[in-house]
Amino acid sequence: MSGIDQFRAASGTLVDVRTPSEFAQGHWPGAINIPLFGDEQRAIVGRTYKQKGRKQAIELGLSFTGPALVDLSKALTKAAGGPDQPLRLYCWRGGMRSNSMAWLAALKDHPTLVLEGGYKVYRRWVLEQFERRWPVQLLGGRTGTGKTDLLIALQALNVAVVDLEGLAHHRGSSFGGLGQPNQPSTEHYENGLAEALDGYRKRQAPQIWLEAESSSVGCCRIPKALFEQMQQAPVLEIRRKLEERIDQLVEVYACQDPDQLRQATERIQRRLGPQRTQAALEAIKDQRWRDACSAMLDYYDRCYDHDLKQARETSNLDLSGRNAQAAAIELLNTGRVVAIDAP
Repeated sequence: MSGIDQFRAASGTLVDVRTPSEFAQGHWPGAINIPLFGDEQRAIVGRTYKQKGRKQAIELGLSFTGPALVDLSKALTKAAGGPDQPLRLYCWRGGMRSNSMAWLAALKDHPTLVLEGGYKVYRRWVLEQFERRWPVQLLGGRTGTGKTDLLIALQALNVAVVDLEGLAHHRGSSFGGLGQPNQPSTEHYENGLAEALDGYRKRQAPQIWLEAESSSVGCCRIPKALFEQMQQAPVLEIRRKLEERIDQLVEVYACQDPDQLRQATERIQRRLGPQRTQAALEAIKDQRWRDACSAMLDYYDRCYDHDLKQARETSNLDLSGRNAQAAAIELLNTGRVVAIDAP
């Protein structure tokens, strides 16, 4: 058995042996799911434990896993990358499921490490990360200023960036889920954020850049403690000419399904107002993408300007005429953004 610090520092493929539904709800990012039980099997074993006791539950569990041992053993070896390779295993509490799989892996001479306390301990570690003080800096800007592209370009230049929208599979507006994979649960979103922050802690990043967001990115909620730090962080506001912003939005959304664009527009019609909503819907119908974007920008600009007033410290920079890569280089050269020393 291993404490979480030792477990994190160890080598070996990370294997989550919980059920598929447990894994889908949230797991250690990068882990492979090799479930000892299926969802229904685990439910039956759990009921048996409560009603008939531990021995009966173990016997029932063995009846489920016995026929599957060969397949489980092969899956563990494949996950490890071959015979004799190390594995790190965890279940919900670090109990029978992970220890049983460790026993099976040892039959093939895989060095194994089991996480003491299991995924519950990992989740405790995740939540503790958001209580740390982080050198947070925010990149702001009205809709269409290309904030996400700029953050990605900065990250390519060795700047510490945590992509809140990328981890959430959502761009943060009514239209934010279009063309994106399904969103993770908030639990799994937190796991990804914690791992990203911890990676920069180890590299002693002088700044960690996040996009200025509301407390939710689609259905994913930013952890309260981290969001409170964001509310206190300085904001660098990116500005671009209106035509460039519209170009950016057309590039992102004109390729999306028109029916989904219409539905996203209708979701915010109360805030857009009847005239802007009608203008946007007609433009979408006629595939007049620039007109559709223009019809909605006034609403989104007013929302952004209101949020910006809440920021404690702001500065701005007009990046009109520069692409994301050129803008990122300018930010570094002027000292507004500081890169991490090469690892």
